[in-house]
Amino acid sequence: MCHQKNDSCIKHDSEIQGCGCSEQKAPRLLQPFILLALKEKESYGYELIEKVSDFRFHNHPPDIGAIYRNLRNMEKEGWVKSRWDTKGPGPAKRIYRITPQGEEILHGWAITIQKRKEALDQFLRIYKNYYEKGSKHERR
Repeated sequence: MCHQKNDSCIKHDSEIQGCGCSEQKAPRLLQPFILLALKEKESYGYELIEKVSDFRFHNHPPDIGAIYRNLRNMEKEGWVKSRWDTKGPGPAKRIYRITPQGEEILHGWAITIQKRKEALDQFLRIYKNYYEKGSKHERR
């Protein structure tokens, strides 16, 4: 768990970006964003990086290597399929698309994310009760 204060991790005495417990260490969370982007439109790797960045679930762009590792793993699982696009200028590009099994996984992720969101919303309601200005439980 990252114990953040301002822009550093108290526990690890480091900048948040370099801390091993920071949001950078959430590669599994890339999966639903990649699958959702592929549901929108089949894409190649670089385009997916841009799409996942647009979701703004982190304050920094996603790790390129993590995107490609997730794509390879999801292809092994049968959640995505790829083909080589040799048309057009430049080198061939690997184009990815979501499969029906990938859509099932995406639905499962949506349920999981909804449950996590509800738990986080509850946490924040309780937290704010204790620490918001004017609260009878305001931080001392």
